[in-house]
Amino acid sequence: MEAELYKQNPWWEEEFEEKSYKRDIYLNKIFENIKNKEIIFLTGLRRIGKTTIMKQEIQVLLQQKVSPKDILFLNLDSFNLLEYSIHQLVEKYREIHKKSIKDFFYLFLDEVVSKENFEQELKSLYDTENIKIICSSSIATLMHDKKAFLTGRTRTIEVMPLTFQEFLQFKEAKIKKSDRAVLESYFKDYLKLGGVPYYVLTEDKEYLNELVQSIIYKDIIAYHHISNEKVIKELFVLLCERVGKAMSYNKLANILKISVDSVKRYIDYFEKAYLFYTVDKYSKSYNEKVTSPKKIYIGDVGIKNLITGFRDLGASYENLVFLKIKHLEPYYYIEKSIEIDFRTKNLLIEAKYNNKLSEKQLKTFNSVKVKEKIVANGVDFLI
Repeated sequence: MEAELYKQNPWWEEEFEEKSYKRDIYLNKIFENIKNKEIIFLTGLRRIGKTTIMKQEIQVLLQQKVSPKDILFLNLDSFNLLEYSIHQLVEKYREIHKKSIKDFFYLFLDEVVSKENFEQELKSLYDTENIKIICSSSIATLMHDKKAFLTGRTRTIEVMPLTFQEFLQFKEAKIKKSDRAVLESYFKDYLKLGGVPYYVLTEDKEYLNELVQSIIYKDIIAYHHISNEKVIKELFVLLCERVGKAMSYNKLANILKISVDSVKRYIDYFEKAYLFYTVDKYSKSYNEKVTSPKKIYIGDVGIKNLITGFRDLGASYENLVFLKIKHLEPYYYIEKSIEIDFRTKNLLIEAKYNNKLSEKQLKTFNSVKVKEKIVANGVDFLI
């Protein structure tokens, strides 16, 4: 165990440098909450950069003169640590560095959900020890099923795919304001590749395909003990093909020859793995909101394009707009069969990639009474 802890925490013995591209959006959010007691959860799609962000956070702490021995990083998915509880690992750390129960330190737990009783352990650590805990998980289940143990003790930060600005940073693209054609060319690449960091750097389709298989098997089939692998894979493809469109549970159930309840349950599993998101219809009637078809969006457009091919740029663009405004919890809006893509309490947005609203859409768009209206058209909205 001791050798593995030293391996995972190289800053205990030598200078440490995390050479990846900084994702300041998330580093800033973490540092806004680094002084309070709450457990920080970094969640999001598998391999979207959570572990890297934790390592970047550690580097910043070291630069701020935090002692290397006051930082413990644990990859709980590591084969060499599987037999140990979080408490046992913390005790070993205290033994190595001769730390008492009162000594403060930073505890980074990567893939915390891999420990069966992590929620009880986190509650105990939170309630009894003088530490700051930062965790990561690729499964949202911990925020739903484990709520009773961690209520009032957590702050969640969802790590999203690269924004277009981050995409340009990863591509090391330095674009002058006068180079509009170059900007548009990079944006088309962004529409195609999406925002999974390593895939953006390498454009290795085998890597992205392996990532998809890993999510489907580890975060859905294995985690939820599903026996019918074929149905999960077929549903995944069907949902990729329906990105940006209204989704009928009944139709999907008929195609797959399973129950509607099974379709709903499986889609919920996809959502908990951050692979897809569903959006409700805007309505003042709760009953209509619940019973109306939902629209489907994918966690990363690069994954959609891997499955469906690089086509329907309008759907990919709409998906990128959704990911940008997801934190606003938007609905889709329909009036007299005319649809507008997104509505919140104070905002109406129609996503158009190199296109214009139809005459009927424009009439509906103008008639809705909200504080702000935006036609998102091309790269400018996502800069």
